[in-house]
Amino acid sequence: MHRDSCPLDCKLYVDNLGNNGNKTELERAFGYYGPLRSVWVARNRPGFAFVESEDPPDAADAVPELDGENTEGLSRRVELSNGEKGNDYRGRSPPPPHRPKVKPLALTT
Repeated sequence: MHRDSCPLDCKLYVDNLGNNGNKTELERAFGYYGPLRSVWVARNRPGFAFVESEDPPDAADAVPELDGENTEGLSRRVELSNGEKGNDYRGRSPPPPHRPKVKPLALTT
């Protein structure tokens, strides 16, 4: 699935799936609200997925109903995708900005 394959108002970001995010389970849960274009479950950093709905109202209906639902003891987070690439900080603060090393000035005598 290419991340820009549908309008943002049809794309949902799903987080806190645990290590074994199940595509079939997501298709069942989100498909209840309307036809889906695709479901992509992350494997390299497990625990999140993107679900693409055919229609914006179906995506909007699914958010309040499925957000906060328990999955593997975790409270699943569901929200409309904002289209930005995430980070891998997993709740931690990002590292401080890189500061270039400054060479000390040579003293002339």
